[in-house]
Amino acid sequence: MKNRLIKIAEDTNLFLKKFIKKQKKTELVVAMKYGLFPGGKKIRSKILLDIGIIFKIEYKTLIAIGAAVECIHAYSLIHDDLPCMDNDYLRRGKPSTHIKFGESTAVLAGNSLLTMAFEILTSSNLKIDEKVKVNLVKKYIGWGTPKDFMDYKKIKF
Repeated sequence: MKNRLIKIAEDTNLFLKKFIKKQKKTELVVAMKYGLFPGGKKIRSKILLDIGIIFKIEYKTLIAIGAAVECIHAYSLIHDDLPCMDNDYLRRGKPSTHIKFGESTAVLAGNSLLTMAFEILTSSNLKIDEKVKVNLVKKYIGWGTPKDFMDYKKIKF
């Protein structure tokens, strides 16, 4: 299982590196990469692949969808570390994105990763039915709505 997780992480990172290479070359891309590739297990992609295989969805398609999930996850971590949120100085043993690049760049890098997730999901290279793409986008958009944040605040820890 560990070898499979490593392969999925490598394949997901390879997909993301190729995809991000197509982005316009700016300083923002450096901050995006910093927040996206600091390591991590890509466990969300592994879970997605395990479920997708049950439904006989092509591995390459699942890697692309998993890459979009990883972009959303990286966006959430970058924004969560910001001074107006948790104000964390470290993420996985490295300076948080806002510490390394500044707060405004971190906000834009996170926003750009979120946008890139939707770019991946709506790409013509993702060979799935357009209705499925729309449903995926709708599901992912729902992860960051004000209602979600309000529901989260109601949870007692």
